[in-house]
Amino acid sequence: MPAPEEASTSRPSSPAPQEKPSFKALGLIDPLLEALQQLSFTSPTDIQTAALPHALEGRDIIGVASTGSGKTAAFALPILQKLWDDPRGLFACVIAPTRELAYQITEHFEALGSAMGVRCATVVGGIDEMSQAVALAKKPHVVVATPGRLQYHLENTKGFSLRSLKFLVLDEADRLLDMDFGPILDKILKVIPQERTTYLFSATMTTKVAKLQRASLSNPVRVEVSEKYAPLLLIRLLMRLRVSRRYSTVSTLLQYYLFIPLVQKDVNLMYLANSLASNSIIIFTRTVHDCQRLAIMMRTLGFPAVPLHGQLSQSARLGALGKFKSGGRKVLVATDVASRGLDIPHVDAVINYDIPTHSKDYIHRVGRTARAGRSGKSITFVTQYDVELVQRIESVTGKKLELWPTDKEEIALLRERVDEAGRAATNELKDQAKEGRGRKRRWDVGSGRDDRDRDDDVVEAGMPSKKSKKRK
Repeated sequence: MPAPEEASTSRPSSPAPQEKPSFKALGLIDPLLEALQQLSFTSPTDIQTAALPHALEGRDIIGVASTGSGKTAAFALPILQKLWDDPRGLFACVIAPTRELAYQITEHFEALGSAMGVRCATVVGGIDEMSQAVALAKKPHVVVATPGRLQYHLENTKGFSLRSLKFLVLDEADRLLDMDFGPILDKILKVIPQERTTYLFSATMTTKVAKLQRASLSNPVRVEVSEKYAPLLLIRLLMRLRVSRRYSTVSTLLQYYLFIPLVQKDVNLMYLANSLASNSIIIFTRTVHDCQRLAIMMRTLGFPAVPLHGQLSQSARLGALGKFKSGGRKVLVATDVASRGLDIPHVDAVINYDIPTHSKDYIHRVGRTARAGRSGKSITFVTQYDVELVQRIESVTGKKLELWPTDKEEIALLRERVDEAGRAATNELKDQAKEGRGRKRRWDVGSGRDDRDRDDDVVEAGMPSKKSKKRK
């Protein structure tokens, strides 16, 4: 098939800045303009300016933009405008990699379509299937879903299908494919109409996403917006030579590192928490065990932290996120379920307790702060085992991390209390594991395995999880 057209994103050579067009100038209808005004969206972002004209013409879109750039409105607005013209039946399906992101997308659709009476259904794991089947029977205009639960309803819910679908959106497409949802997406693509409009949005463009693009889009136009604008010919040359492009972080983000021995991570974390006591902080861990342990330890030491990971119930996950968003809790301890797509406007700092293995995961984690032009800071713990990983991140981002200053005497004074709180947190987790308090699935406290939502969603789709394959 022909290669996608590229929308030019290079800046003009003239030093005089060009004024951005207004939402009205882009061709949006009055009900949407009213909703945008109520939400205080005064002018379109770069990705919205680049994508909306093509989307309103009915083109398939490949949108590549950094996190926090307004991608959700870039695909929600043209869908709602077309829905205004033809409000019949199930109109659009948005597929997202995580439950929290799915709920956030639903909120955007309902807010932007408030004047139109748009009906949405959120279909994700962790929620009773029957209540979702009832919501689908009410004929929503937009279904927002994670792949596994969507496939479950397609196979098991009588009367539900995507045969009349007009729009398909694949949001955070690189994460969808990283989480092994490829086979499920293939099944879904087989049961939706060929005559449809498809939007594929991603913060990074990988080879897997390129393959998905070829399989699901028809003559798409590609719009790409980043901090650094490269001439179109250079972009094409880099693609032809298969040179990896740097992932960008926003200029308002200050990036630091803390070089410490592995055994001193907890005490240094509490030192940072004290130093940043008035700030809202997200602390990222690699494992569910550390996420839960650190949240308990911080609460013991007087910091009202809440955990967020994939093995909490869905209501607990939404509750933790709600407390943090509202400012009721200043510290959120999370696994990578919180690293993608979530729009939490006021995050002052991100702490990488564990350095991510993949550089693009670092980009998405630190993208939770310094959003929408605000400033922010990230601090990454680097132990003797992480030097190569941080060098790779610096190479990919093209930025050197600066050393965060510390007071060794103050850290030494904290050590005894922190060690005691850490032991108490570990013992509490062991007791919870023995009693199995309200958990559908118990995690092994000593395993230190990575948190993944994908096992739940893959099982829902009728496919064996990685665990069950190993048992066989």
